[in-house]
Formats: sequence, C-alpha cells, structure tokens
Amino acid sequence: MTETATRPAPPATSLPRRALPALLGYVEVRALGLAVLAVWSAARGTSAHKLLSARWDSLWYARVAGAGYGHEVRLPDGDVHSDLAFFPLLPWLERLLHAVTPLSYADAGLAVSALASLAAVGGIFAVADRLYGARAGVCAVLLWAVLPVGIVQSMAYSESLFTALAAWSLFAVLSGRWVTAGLLASFAGLTRPVGAAVVAAVWVAAIASSRRTGSTPGAPRAPAWRRVLGAALAPLGAAAYVLWVGHRTGDGLLGYLDVQAGWRNGFDGGYAFARFVAAMLTAFPSALAGIALILGVALLLRLYLAGVRQRQPLALLVYSGVVLALALCASSYFGSKPRLLLPAFPLLFPLARALARARPARAALLTAALAAVAALYGALWLNGSGPP
Repeated sequence: MTETATRPAPPATSLPRRALPALLGYVEVRALGLAVLAVWSAARGTSAHKLLSARWDSLWYARVAGAGYGHEVRLPDGDVHSDLAFFPLLPWLERLLHAVTPLSYADAGLAVSALASLAAVGGIFAVADRLYGARAGVCAVLLWAVLPVGIVQSMAYSESLFTALAAWSLFAVLSGRWVTAGLLASFAGLTRPVGAAVVAAVWVAAIASSRRTGSTPGAPRAPAWRRVLGAALAPLGAAAYVLWVGHRTGDGLLGYLDVQAGWRNGFDGGYAFARFVAAMLTAFPSALAGIALILGVALLLRLYLAGVRQRQPLALLVYSGVVLALALCASSYFGSKPRLLLPAFPLLFPLARALARARPARAALLTAALAAVAALYGALWLNGSGPP
C-alpha cells in the first residue's frame, strides 16, 4: 500500500520547542566536526580557521563583499574566472555584518554561515515534522548534519544560506503561505544558480494547487491572487541578477552563461560526468573510486524514487529533482558535486523515516558513528583537495 505523505500540522507556537532537540543534536555534530578539524589541522601545521573562512570560493565571496564586482583571473589556457559567477546575497550579508561588527569579511562569512545553518536546521525540521512527525524531523536534521561533506555547512560558503531559504520556502508552500514562499524563493535565487529549483517547486505547486490536485495536502486553500503573487515573486531574485550581469558584460541574456563558461561550467546532460567516471574505471586504484561514484549516484536515484513511492508533496519532488539534475548533469568541477547536493535535503526523508522507526539506542549509536566518520572525513577533505 502506498504511504500517505502528510500528517496534520502541529500548532505553529509549538514549532520552536519541537525543533529544540534537532537544533541541539545538530550543534553537537558540528562541534565534533570542528574539533576534529582543529586537531587534524594543528597536527599538519595548517590553519582550520583559514580552511573554513579564506580558501576557494570563500575568497571570492569576501572579495565581492569588500570591493564589489569586477575582479577576474585570466588563466594560461585562456579561461577567464570572473567574480560575476558568484550570486550576491552572501557577500551582501558579509558586508552588512562587517559594517556593524568588528568582524572581517571572511569572519562575517563564517558568522552568516553558522546562523544560516541553524535556520536551515529549523526549516528542514519544520518540513519533515509537518509531513512525518517530530522524531522523523530530528532524524532528518541529524542525517543532514552527518553527511560526509557536512563540514561545508560551517564554511563561509553559500550552501547553508541557500538551504535555509529553500527549506523555509518549501515549508511555506506546504502550509499555503504563497507570498512568503515566493519571497523566500526570490532570495534563494539571489544566493545560488540552483535557486531555479525553488522557483520550479513554487510554480509547479501553485499550478497543481489551483487544479486541486492535492499537492499541498493539509494546507489551507489560499485565494488565487496569493498563489499568483507568490509565483510571480519567486523568480525575481535570480532574474534580476542574471539581467544585471548581462547588462554589465554587454552580452544580454547570455551574459551569465558566458561568465559560467569561463569557469568551464555548463549543462551537458551528464555527458562530461559520465566520461569522467568511465575514465576512472580504466585503471586501478581509481576504479574503486569510480565504482563508489556509480553506487553513490544509484543511491541518490533510489532515494528520489523512494520519495516518489512515499508520495512526498509535489513541491519537494520537483525541488530535489531539479537539484539532482543540476548537480549531476552539469559539466562543472566533478569534486564539487557532493557539495552541490547538500541542499537536496528531501532525499534524506526516506532514511529519516526508517531511522525514526528504529529503537532509540540503535538510532543513537548509528548517528554517533556517522558523525564520527563525517568529522574524520571532513578534516581529511579540507586538508586535502577540499572544495571548490
């Protein structure tokens, strides 16, 4: 029998109290990850603080926050890396926090990421709690925290900020708050290119709701003008930035795509990624990593299909499907794909439901083991190849 996706929503006033165990558990996992990173980095003579705040994309965000757009790096092969590839909401917040506190731009980025990760935890819990109950909500948050690349949630990167905006936008959709959903989707579109996933979720859910397909079961039926307004607001953030980049570069609507091409980023349906994996399979020991990648992709697809079978709301299926497609089918740097999948939290819901049904002692032991593995992997990863 197909499972029902939605349960009665808890009272809004009880949500902070219900989310407290999830927040505390998340803080404990992140504290463990940061402690292991600090010890590992000290043993290698590197700076954990620098790894978190002033390397890779963090440098680009801090530079935009301090000096605005206009910086680019020309590589020997002719590629041009322009800071226009980075969406503006995170550097705007870094600049604001720098202006009102003694924090540097880099440390402001860390502070924004830390606060945003807590907001993301609240949003993930709120969505899972509404659908499956508080215990599943706690499990969903903990699974998000113990992802192998979960250390990115503590970096001066935009993943935590984007996930927070996406999660609360989806919660607004599920609870019938269409204008709020559209506004949050618009801010998500100012954060990362994958903001398109939130826009698509709001649009599809609004259309389905207008046709009474039950895409947001349990939500109060809002007036049509609220759905239309929410859908109209959703793409404004991303559209405004893309149009501004086109105007600045003089290339019109194609300007942002040209900027991404300078970073060798594009959408090829997964062809480049498939070639990358195939090349890994031709030699040992890289073949082991190639097999692991194939199994990882298979697991992601299986989790998505499990969400379909469990009748997740349409907004969540659209959102996680677009995040999956953009991450796996882009021709970007292949090492960044796990990081790009961090916002796809609805994929964790089938696992969270299973963990919530397990005996508490067994669930706690498994979560602790995963947290330890994630902490060790995060320290190894950042002291090695790391993001971008």
